[in-house]
Amino acid sequence: MKRLKCLIVLSCLFITLISCKNHETKTNVENQELETTEQKIVAKFSNKGHEFVFNMVQNVGNYKTLAQKKDVIYTYTYRTPDGKEDISTEKYIFKNELSYGAYQKHERTLPELEGLMEQGYDGETYWLKHNNQLVEDDKMLERVAFNRPTNYYWFTMMQKLLDPNLIYKHVGTTIIDKTPYEVVAVTFESDTNHPKDTYQLYINKKTNLVDQFLFTVVDYNKTEPFLMVLEYETVDGILIPTKRKYKASNWNADVTDEPWITVNWTNITFNNGLSKDVFKP
Repeated sequence: MKRLKCLIVLSCLFITLISCKNHETKTNVENQELETTEQKIVAKFSNKGHEFVFNMVQNVGNYKTLAQKKDVIYTYTYRTPDGKEDISTEKYIFKNELSYGAYQKHERTLPELEGLMEQGYDGETYWLKHNNQLVEDDKMLERVAFNRPTNYYWFTMMQKLLDPNLIYKHVGTTIIDKTPYEVVAVTFESDTNHPKDTYQLYINKKTNLVDQFLFTVVDYNKTEPFLMVLEYETVDGILIPTKRKYKASNWNADVTDEPWITVNWTNITFNNGLSKDVFKP
């Protein structure tokens, strides 16, 4: 009788193992099919420039990888050659691109507001506070409506270079200080006649990183480019260009004797469990 029970138990165990194995095999096949499908999707590049940008983004960490970190807090420091400085604590939630900045120092951004200045975007509204009091000035709110998405974009730029409605053009290959680069121009599609910014990326062929790029600021009538030079560090598995400097240039990215404006990001932490209430006025 005991022998019969043991045989029954062993038979059930064997059937269970076979069932699990079949489920595992089926799951693996499904995953392989899914991966194959995804590879087919991402392989549809519009041109060579698009492919170079795609490969660079996979190298630094794509938007899915970034979004999985939920949110970020970091210190933003902006210095101009004349000694003016902005220092803010930046907070973003990646879903819906919520953005907040608390400026402990703002000598170049609304310097007339002495003391703590807070800016925010809650997914619908841009708002401004000065010493914990809401500011309703339209001109100042226009500045907030520029700063919030701009600061967010700069932080997530490498990932957002694969956003929809972007146009890529492979300009060619060049050598700067013995380093070979693929040069790719990126512009934005527009359903209006309003001009859009242009970015010209210099992708290092050895490291597959954007070492520098040219950019315009059309919102402020800056159609001649600035040159931005980058240095990276790895934070929680993502390569982030935390040290940045820029100045006026031309479309050949010639370096002049003009002084640099510097922008540094420090104390970067992801997955802080930020509440959406942080972004409400």
